[in-house]
Amino acid sequence: MVPSLPDIMLEPLVRTGLLEDLGRGGDLTTNALIGPQERVRVAVRSRQAGVLAGLDLVRLSFHLIDPAVRFERLMQEGASVAPHDVVAIAEGPASSILTGERVGLNFLSHLSGIASATAAMVRSVQGSGAQICCTRKTLPGMRALQKYAVKAGGGASHRMGLDDAILIKDNHIALAGSVAGAVAKARAYAGHMVKIEVEVDTVEQLQELLQADRVDAVLLDNMSLQDLKTCVSMVQGAMVVEASGGITPQTAPAIAQTGVDLLSVGWLTHSVTALDFGLDFEKAL
Repeated sequence: MVPSLPDIMLEPLVRTGLLEDLGRGGDLTTNALIGPQERVRVAVRSRQAGVLAGLDLVRLSFHLIDPAVRFERLMQEGASVAPHDVVAIAEGPASSILTGERVGLNFLSHLSGIASATAAMVRSVQGSGAQICCTRKTLPGMRALQKYAVKAGGGASHRMGLDDAILIKDNHIALAGSVAGAVAKARAYAGHMVKIEVEVDTVEQLQELLQADRVDAVLLDNMSLQDLKTCVSMVQGAMVVEASGGITPQTAPAIAQTGVDLLSVGWLTHSVTALDFGLDFEKAL
């Protein structure tokens, strides 16, 4: 089971989604058709196989509209779901449930899509010792949620932001003049708790890095399988080795077998396909 994020982190995002949906006049359709006395029981049901993430956002989508809605979770975050699985039950005023439905399902489908894609990537490298991780290529305002969904799928997170580690990339190196120069400046600036990683594009750049001040990790960007193997051999376990650049479920197994520690995958958060869920009427109460 994956620990959920606390409600205090989730509520602002759900509230923003509900306010956007309600607009200036509220839920016109529900207000026109459903009386305040009508009560229902509904099921949140998966339409596809995948990995579950985001049920707490569904709960909050109902509760921020109406605390009287009773929400019962039937499956845990990170669980595998099959088509037609009921993952939660909601009971309460029909108008409140219908008004909160879409925002909750949007979050659930998006986060479960990320968790499902991550789980597929994790399976593709199973047995290699390599780990799948996500990047900062996240939707603005959604980073914590999207990285949470990666964790629910069995993956790990790279930096949460610019402020928790130093990652020296190609443009930094170009402006600093050299790999060694960039590393020296970073080492002089960083505190003892801040890790430093350097991105390199060639075996020659890695050789320069190995002759510079110590760093914690190296990011091998868009390298061939042979170059990845060469670089892993050169590092000899002296630092964490990460591979990145267009990694897919098809290419991941061979990349993992080169001996790298991490496979960094941006599309897990920036362009993943949502997992389909629906809200099905069970009965009137």
